Amino acid sequence: MATLARAAVTVGEPAGIGADLLLALIQKPQPLLPVVFADFRLLKARALALDLPLTLHAYEGQTTVLPLGELYGIDLPQAGSLAPGSIDTANVPQILASLDAATDACLHDNFATLITGPVNKAAMNASGTVFTGQTEWIARHCGVDLPVMMLASDTLRVALVTTHLPLASVPDAITASRLASVVRIVAHDLKRFFGITAPKMAVCGLNPHAGELGYLGTEEQTIINPCLTTLRQEGLNVSEAMPADTVFVPNIAKAFDAIIAMYHDQGLSVIKAEGFGRTVNMTLGLPICRLSVDHGTALSLAGTGQANANSLQTVFQLAATLAQSGSHAR
Repeated sequence: MATLARAAVTVGEPAGIGADLLLALIQKPQPLLPVVFADFRLLKARALALDLPLTLHAYEGQTTVLPLGELYGIDLPQAGSLAPGSIDTANVPQILASLDAATDACLHDNFATLITGPVNKAAMNASGTVFTGQTEWIARHCGVDLPVMMLASDTLRVALVTTHLPLASVPDAITASRLASVVRIVAHDLKRFFGITAPKMAVCGLNPHAGELGYLGTEEQTIINPCLTTLRQEGLNVSEAMPADTVFVPNIAKAFDAIIAMYHDQGLSVIKAEGFGRTVNMTLGLPICRLSVDHGTALSLAGTGQANANSLQTVFQLAATLAQSGSHAR
């Protein structure tokens, strides 16, 4: 029997499209073997709503490829409603439990990749859980202090110095120590995952025009550029602070292996405009390979059959490529 590398998969928010996307993908051959960590009742109900065939098998270490429409899984029952489009915060503990269990499978059970479905951050916090994002939650579970979010498409890679912060909090969060750590992690994992032996990285300034020599802000002069000078002295191929409104111009961006943005929307707005649905969310700096889709829960599409599975398919393709190369190992 044929075998494939295994991926631990979560569906995220039960009211969203995570389950829909996974069920759509298993109707055709995939390049790796998904094992889902979710409530089997949710998967069965959503398959019925979407009129998709589904046979679930309790996962007990199998690696053999299943027929189309069949799926290995670990049953983790939810406490709340499983209705599509209607969030129930009673489900939050189980959402987090599935995330932890899938992460543990990668840490301890030789799963090649963790693939996570989208969650609703407002709902997670409304439950009383302090939740910044799956990136940060997984990192804490892995014992990592500083994860780095990077989105990757066929033509662009964008990493972030800060992630899910209010914009007003960003300047104080950009320290020389944090920036240096992010750049080092990006350089290390471009080698680890993509085989780029001497990665060339561009770094965005925080302010318009990268501060315009201090006229539009001084962080570039006092924090960012001195830090980047030190990193170049260490041998890293990293730019000075570059204006974010020009570094993403295709003829400029193509000269770099990754662009490091200072905050969430500075970088992700560009790559999502360039390749939404064909982009993979990667977490760098972890002892495991973690990938995710580039979109949210899309509550209004859950259970309708209208959700687009392109991003999850792209995630599966990249996960299989990384597993084949062995580049998930640190």
